Amino acid sequence: MKTSHGHGHGHGHGHAALETSRQGIRCLQLSFAGLFLTAAIQTVIVVRTGSVALLGDTLHNYADAFTAIPLAIAFLAGRRVATRSYTYGFGRAEDLAGVVVVLLIAASAAYAGYEAISRLVHPADVRQVGVLAVAGVVGFAGNELVAQYRIRTGCRIGSAALVADGLHARTDGYTSLAVVLSAVGAWLGFPLADPIIGLVITVAILFVLRDAAREVYRRLMDAVDPALVDRTEQVTRAVPGVLDVTGIRLRWLGHTLRAEARITVHSSTPLIDAHHLSHQVERALIDTVPHLTAATIHAEPLPHDASPAHDLLSG
Repeated sequence: MKTSHGHGHGHGHGHAALETSRQGIRCLQLSFAGLFLTAAIQTVIVVRTGSVALLGDTLHNYADAFTAIPLAIAFLAGRRVATRSYTYGFGRAEDLAGVVVVLLIAASAAYAGYEAISRLVHPADVRQVGVLAVAGVVGFAGNELVAQYRIRTGCRIGSAALVADGLHARTDGYTSLAVVLSAVGAWLGFPLADPIIGLVITVAILFVLRDAAREVYRRLMDAVDPALVDRTEQVTRAVPGVLDVTGIRLRWLGHTLRAEARITVHSSTPLIDAHHLSHQVERALIDTVPHLTAATIHAEPLPHDASPAHDLLSG
């Protein structure tokens, strides 16, 4: 029988996975502190100015800061070793954290919208518009710094949840600039500018909610970038001794990738050599495909010799 299985465990990549987890947690700690400080400063200004637009922005910044908590828990959970029940480990905790992030964004959108509509129905004066404008600038600066840091780190370690959270922070920054517009409107004697901008911010949050929900849905449904599948196929075909490759599958487990593939080898290849070739392919994939930590490679003989075995499964 000329078949062989290469069961990969990401040789030497346990330490790399742990290091990416540490980088993710460090990013979350620093960005949490930055956003919390930004929101705290804005809270003081909300009390002084009575601006509902700033209130909506401040609440969203608090929510964005607290999204770091479920993500950090997920990074920590992902470090746990696989068990007899959770044979793939706990990397999927990141996807669950993504669901929590989506719910937090939805809650902040609902509350900001409610406050804006209430202010439209019951108008109130906005005080100290100069201070309000400063608060908007503070919100933009704090969010943009956090956004750049989260996106950069998320791209480096392969965490879609962290990248999505960074994009979320960036959009928050633009909604903070909208607060500046509300201050200008109040200064020009148009008090309804404040609740109207509050509604605009709510709509902006809803767009972020849609994008975040789509990203989390794709991860939960095991979607991957087709370019990664193409890369996996190219690398596998390039390994000497591989005649063909089929059945490529990739899936994310947190911020690491796992792969499966079938390779065709010459029917006269000894079992030991086919087994060795399987691990050569795995090694090449781990070294070449970003964020891939393990691959299971199944070696098969030429099609006419493989058919009888395939028939066992087709009946």
